[in-house]
Amino acid sequence: MKKFTKLATAFSLLAAFTTSAFANQTLSVAASVTPHAEVIKFVTDDLKKKGVDLKVIEFSDYVQPNVVVHQKHVDINFYQHLPYLEVFNAERGYDLVPAFPIFITPVAVYSTKVKNVNDVREGGVVAIPNDPTNAARALLLLQELGLIKLKNPNDIKATVRDIVENPKKLKFREIEAPNLPRVLNSVDLDVINTNFAVPAGLHPLKDAIAIEKNDSPYANWVVTRPDNADLESVKLLKEAIYTKKVYDFILTKFEGSVIPVFCPLDEPVEGCEVPAGKN
Repeated sequence: MKKFTKLATAFSLLAAFTTSAFANQTLSVAASVTPHAEVIKFVTDDLKKKGVDLKVIEFSDYVQPNVVVHQKHVDINFYQHLPYLEVFNAERGYDLVPAFPIFITPVAVYSTKVKNVNDVREGGVVAIPNDPTNAARALLLLQELGLIKLKNPNDIKATVRDIVENPKKLKFREIEAPNLPRVLNSVDLDVINTNFAVPAGLHPLKDAIAIEKNDSPYANWVVTRPDNADLESVKLLKEAIYTKKVYDFILTKFEGSVIPVFCPLDEPVEGCEVPAGKN
């Protein structure tokens, strides 16, 4: 009888251990180092309480996060806006889908040569990202600042070939986005994405001489595969992100250089309105 009791107890302990060890599901996320990975990691404990173990893999480029999700090495990624995703899918034949937006990281113009974009010299060199969507984004910002005019002023796929007016005869250098901070001292104007500016010690609100408006169409989305779109863990991640705590964290941590595009589900924020088409 004692032997049976001990055996039953052993099985009970094993069952309890097995349940506790495997109760949580894992959600893997490929994310840019900052600010994307920082925001996702911020909800690690909150998701743990909901039964989801977060695994964040950090990347410093704009290609591999989509590749690893498509190849099913990682569940979801967080680093890109929809215009970029659309072009990437078309070029690679992928079918990645947006899940939900979190924030916008404005692109900004930096310079060690001038303090105002209007003071850039004639024939000055302007560095912009070399990927199609962010190149167009940079050109649209430069157009908004009055430095150039594009054939279609609203074309989110514009290239330097679409510039129809360039009164200062500016010269454009298309450079891989992660390398833009490195050329800052060798060009007149440098248009850099926030997620590459911040790790390089540049603060968009303090160091930039011009910055993209917050109502641009370039919100950053969590992206996944069609087979993962309805995962419970993805829905729980959204619930964990769309809170007042995360809303405040984004604004405080990045001092206004990263702007949430969601309104908290748990506590209203005065004046919070989700921009059209962002959710």
